[in-house]
Amino acid sequence: MYNFDYVKPASVADAVAALQGEDAQAIAGGQTLIATMKQRLAQPRTLVDLTGITEMQGISVDGGVVSVGAGARHAEVAGSAEVRGAIPALADLAGKIGDPQVRNRGTIGGSIANNDPSACYPAAVLGLGATVVTNAREIAAADFFQGLYTTSLNEGEVVTAVKFPVAAAASWQKFEQPASRFSLVGVFVAKVEGEVRVAVTGASEEGVFRAAALEQALASDFSAAAVEGASVSSAGMIADLHGTPDYRANLVKVMTKRAVEAMS
Repeated sequence: MYNFDYVKPASVADAVAALQGEDAQAIAGGQTLIATMKQRLAQPRTLVDLTGITEMQGISVDGGVVSVGAGARHAEVAGSAEVRGAIPALADLAGKIGDPQVRNRGTIGGSIANNDPSACYPAAVLGLGATVVTNAREIAAADFFQGLYTTSLNEGEVVTAVKFPVAAAASWQKFEQPASRFSLVGVFVAKVEGEVRVAVTGASEEGVFRAAALEQALASDFSAAAVEGASVSSAGMIADLHGTPDYRANLVKVMTKRAVEAMS
C-alpha cells in the first residue's frame, strides 16, 4: 500500500464536500477498491469512508417499493424480512454474492457504482426497473448503467439508496465461477407492471443488459419452451478461460429457462 488521507464523514453533505478534493475516492465495503489499491491500479490521495453515514442505511417497504440504503451490506439485504416478504428473488441474489466475508462487508451502493460486468446487483436493478437515488437526483436503471465499469454518476456524486418496485413474480438464477463466485452468467427475470424483464450479467463485454429477444418470447408465452425457441446472439459476449461467447450465450438461455420454471 501507500500513504493516503482518510476521512469518515457523518453525513452525505460532508461526504460530497470531501469528494471535491483532488484524487478523492469514496469507499464503502472496499471489496473492489482495496484490492485495486494493493495492486496500484488505483491510488487515491484521500479515502472518503461512507460507512458512518446513517442516511445511507436502512431497508423499508412502502407503497409497493422496497427502499434499500446504499450502505446496506449484502448480508443485511439477504436477511431482511422486509425484502424477503416483498421481493424474495432480491434477497436470494444478495445471499449468493461472494462468501460470508464479502457479504458482511460489501454494500449495494458500492456494487452498482462500480458496475463490474459480472456483478450480481446490476441485474436486479435493471431487471426490476429500479431507481438509483443519489445526493443530487434520481436515475432510472435504464439510464444508470452505461458500459464496462461505467455509470451515469457525475464526479463526486454519491449513491444514497436504491428503490425497487415490488414485482408480481421474480427469480434470480446464477451460474457462478467457483473461485471468484462472480456470475459467469446470472439472469434476473421479473414480471413488473405488466411486462417481462430479463436482465443478464456476467455474459457481455459491455456489462449488464436486457435480453430483448427473450423478453419478447416470454411476453407472448411465459414458458421454458418459449425460451428454447428464442435466439440469443453470442456477439459481444465475453471470451475467457472460463467460457467462449457461444457458451455464455447458451448459458443465458439455460439460466432464463430455470428462472421461468422457478416462477411457474
